[in-house]
Amino acid sequence: MKLSRQVKPISYLKAHTAEIVRHLKERQEPLIITQNGEPKVVIQDIESYEKMQETMALLKILALGARQIEEGRVQPAADVIKRLRERRDPS
Repeated sequence: MKLSRQVKPISYLKAHTAEIVRHLKERQEPLIITQNGEPKVVIQDIESYEKMQETMALLKILALGARQIEEGRVQPAADVIKRLRERRDPS
């Protein structure tokens, strides 16, 4: 994806909104909108946005896990599974 082809002025957005929405949905590529020659906003279809949010959440979880490993805040899986089973079946 070449972002340079995905840059349009705000006047283009105003004049071609329906076409842009259709294009965003079909291609699932973001569009950069400029104002006075400066990039101001990025717009994208909702499906791509949701995927990006899910990816960001996963990356945050992975970063947290890596930090916990570095800090030594880990436990053997067998111990955790044993504790969970004891909570479920406290016989």
